[in-house]
Amino acid sequence: MLRRYIYPWKKSGVKVFDSDILVLGSGIAGLYTAIKASDQYQVTVLTKKTIAESNTEHAQGGIAVAIDESDSPTLHLEDTLRAGAGLCEPITVKVLVEEGPGCVEELMGMGTQFDYFNGELALTREGAHSQKRILHALGDATGWEIERALVAKVKESSNVTTYEERFVIDLLENKYGEIVGVLVLNVVTGELEGHLANAVVLATGGLGQVYCFTTNPMVATGDGMAAALRAGADLMDMEFVQFHPTALLLPNAPRFLISEAVRGEGAHLLNAAGMRFMDNIVGKELAPRDIVARAIWKEMTHGPVYLDFRPIGSQRILERFPTIYQTCLNFGVDVLTAPLPVAPAAHYMMGGIATNSYGETRLPNLYAAGECACNGVHGANRLASNSLLDGLVFGARIVKKINQKMPEKHPTWDNVLDPYKKENDAAFRRVGSELLERHDLRRGIQDLMWEKVGILRDETSLKEARERLKDLERYVLPTYSVEELETANILMVGSAIAKAALNRKESRGGHYRSDYPDAIDEFWQKHSLQNKEENNVRYVPVSGTY
Repeated sequence: MLRRYIYPWKKSGVKVFDSDILVLGSGIAGLYTAIKASDQYQVTVLTKKTIAESNTEHAQGGIAVAIDESDSPTLHLEDTLRAGAGLCEPITVKVLVEEGPGCVEELMGMGTQFDYFNGELALTREGAHSQKRILHALGDATGWEIERALVAKVKESSNVTTYEERFVIDLLENKYGEIVGVLVLNVVTGELEGHLANAVVLATGGLGQVYCFTTNPMVATGDGMAAALRAGADLMDMEFVQFHPTALLLPNAPRFLISEAVRGEGAHLLNAAGMRFMDNIVGKELAPRDIVARAIWKEMTHGPVYLDFRPIGSQRILERFPTIYQTCLNFGVDVLTAPLPVAPAAHYMMGGIATNSYGETRLPNLYAAGECACNGVHGANRLASNSLLDGLVFGARIVKKINQKMPEKHPTWDNVLDPYKKENDAAFRRVGSELLERHDLRRGIQDLMWEKVGILRDETSLKEARERLKDLERYVLPTYSVEELETANILMVGSAIAKAALNRKESRGGHYRSDYPDAIDEFWQKHSLQNKEENNVRYVPVSGTY
């Protein structure tokens, strides 16, 4: 069974802060939730780096929403269910597509400026969408623009207090098992802080850094998921990791995301011989992401794969993708004149902390939204550009639920359970830190996950990964350094991914088993759940109802 706390600590000497609602994370889900809650409550936002650093800031393609006359929430729902490969919760998807337009309108009211064309909001199409429904900003800097607007709105509010450079170590509870706050490391001073609140919202983002090749920023280390698991929350559908088909593949360059919108505008995928290889696949370049990623991966066994922007046209490329164009140019490739080498990279976690459609977890007063949460809306394979909408819709619903269930009494530090009543000091050993010092443990875990728990999986590789990760879990104990804490969390969520992937003996969406290549609805159309108190993965069926 997992340790309750990642590292031993004492209540004495911890600096204590109070607020009504505590939001952990400053991406679209965290900031939108904080803004919505600030109408009635004092809100504290804690962020690991600066307030603007998140996966949201790096989102290029846009935000999917059914607002065009030729579109409808019903069509958006159908596309989402189809991409989700039978594992979406239809009632949750219905909430997403029906409440999404109102949230986007509110986002625009907060100052977000989307692109226009001929006086109308400009819409584009991406993979697995049947309609043009992707709003974008500054061509290919949608996430940056949304983050800019939300940060400005937060700074205007007297009811929102933001603390940067705060690393969330663990969730705090009282004797009734209710979550009452978080234990935090002040990265600047090195001191521990206790932040108490009547409601805690995890919006800590994804875990792309579990893999050596990822489009995610360095902050995406699964910290919120790991802390929730240690506290007793369920993790759901952890086997479903989305590998984006097209990331920049150049020596000494990061796996910079090449937005799906590039293919939506007409770019072609080419093999080493300069030939298109997606023609015989339904949807071609705009098939669901898991299908395109595996097609590229297969083609790469024969040589490099390229994304050819040239069919889009030079003027349109410069108008629509200025950031991508300049970034590629900085690394020596002019996409106006030459195809760009690309490869898949870890991009998005469909699974996460199990919640209902109001963001409630199994732990009282603990909520989760955005990429760290899983309510079944993305199923086994997220539909392109649904992630930003997810953060808005379910962040707003969390505030609605808090309004209904706000506890009357504010938690006190005296009521926080003493960690030494639940932990045995002897269980914590310094072996972990020595391992971290002797070896590049993080890179080792990342390489292991990529090689054994990546795009293509099989029982032999998964068993090997599971055993190696499980063995490390027994010993790794971080010190109070962000790097070591992150590595311990990467290990924990990586182990959860491997465990769920080994158990699911079929292929579905982002989870592909070469030894079980087919989807088997009769046995596997169900969600996986993991809890620290159970050795086995358990399952619950997809509701299948609206």
